[in-house]
Amino acid sequence: MKPLDPRLLREVAPARRYIIVTAGLGALLAVLITLQALVIGRALAPVLAPAPLDDDGLHWWGFLVPQTAREIGTAAAWLVAIVAARVGVTWLQERLAHRAGSQVISQLREKVVDHTAALGPRWVASGAGADVTTTVTRGLDALLPYFVRYLPQLMLAVTVTPALVLVVLGLDWISVIIVVVTIPLIPIFMILIGLVTRERSARHLEAMQRLSRRTLDLIAGIPTLKALGREHGPGRRVRELGEAQRKATMGSLRVAFLSGMVLELLTTLSVAIIAVTLGFRLVDGLVSIETALAVLVLAPEVYLPLRNVGTHFHASADGIAAADAAFDVLETPAPVIGAEQGVEAGSLAGATITAAGLAVATPDGTRDAPGDATLTALPGRLTALVGPNGEGKTTTLLALMGLLPVDRGEISATAADSALILLSEVDGESWTANFAYVPQRPDLGPEGRTLSLGQRHLTAMEAAFAAADRPVLVLDEPTAHLDGRSRTALIARLRAAAQQGRTVIVATHEPELVDAADAVVEIRAGVRS
Repeated sequence: MKPLDPRLLREVAPARRYIIVTAGLGALLAVLITLQALVIGRALAPVLAPAPLDDDGLHWWGFLVPQTAREIGTAAAWLVAIVAARVGVTWLQERLAHRAGSQVISQLREKVVDHTAALGPRWVASGAGADVTTTVTRGLDALLPYFVRYLPQLMLAVTVTPALVLVVLGLDWISVIIVVVTIPLIPIFMILIGLVTRERSARHLEAMQRLSRRTLDLIAGIPTLKALGREHGPGRRVRELGEAQRKATMGSLRVAFLSGMVLELLTTLSVAIIAVTLGFRLVDGLVSIETALAVLVLAPEVYLPLRNVGTHFHASADGIAAADAAFDVLETPAPVIGAEQGVEAGSLAGATITAAGLAVATPDGTRDAPGDATLTALPGRLTALVGPNGEGKTTTLLALMGLLPVDRGEISATAADSALILLSEVDGESWTANFAYVPQRPDLGPEGRTLSLGQRHLTAMEAAFAAADRPVLVLDEPTAHLDGRSRTALIARLRAAAQQGRTVIVATHEPELVDAADAVVEIRAGVRS
């Protein structure tokens, strides 16, 4: 975890603007804090001094606050104006922080989701999809404290702390030596606690991802489990995962509280050392009361930004860990399908879709599934892909639609005017836009959670039939979860869609659908060459 991840600045524009504005507000806040300390020193010095003040205890910083501020009325007016200005700056900073944080999280979510889609369905189906779901929902939500609390304090540590050290140097060089010696202790302890926090945050995110994966798998499989009477079986495992997440969350909170306590203790001791040395020198007459008061007011403000950086950094560590996970997804290279500068594929209405020698390696790289598949899907005809499970039927459908890169072979379309369109030479998105696809387990969002798998299939297929601007209809196991009546009606609709001129391609094990097909292509896996 980095104090300021450069990837946020590089990838997300609102983060860059926010950093610049926050740095400017930090400089303004440094000026206001300095004026407040000097005014308090001016106002209280005559009250606490054992004798009338002759010298200017603020030395060459005295030009910022006139000696008339030693009068209570004048000092009160100054303080009211300064406090009002500090409240205004703090309010503006909070407002900008919430706005920038929300914009950054929204843009980062959008980038991750878009890139996940570009990585393709095989990458999502590998198990990474559930992790991405956790990251872009609950994970990135925890990034808001990073922008609202941590980054403003980091900018204050960069601007306010050095500025106030210079002010203290102009007042009392001995106090500056104490500050310079003790201030490095804060980042040292921040690093030590950060090593523990990093491990805790990683475990917390991993626990969330495990619970999310398990829950999503259960939601997808509830119809099957219910049909088998096993819907209550996984409850114990879900409770165990929930308990693991609770423990991870409590561990993160313990470390956050521990870091706050340690940094608070360091700051208190450092300010106490400055106060004690000033007290002894006041007794000996080596420092004026006006100087001592100004330094005592400034000393906590010198340490405050650094202390808050440590506290809020560890409090927002879960969000930073989620951002790391998001950037890991964004840095995963997406497969290139088609030509990067390819021309538009245009409409494939009335076109013949052809695959020659198609081969795609399995995720483990041990074989090709499919292996050297060859097929021709004619417009106005129903083409069925058949073969045992695991031989590559679904992979063939994804490759035909331009959603999955192939290792060997060529995919093309012969338009109605006999023009040859090669997928490798056109823009991949324009090719894919011609296909209406219904996968084996269509996701209809929250509204689909109350439907059975068969109902979800029928709803998704209604949308595919209605997509008149997509001339190629691709269905993966469309009859797998339907009763006999619904199966017969669906096959009739597929035949009707083909007769209307659409190219219909299905992967199926259903004998009734195979018998209704105009062309049957057997898909087989092959040895990886």
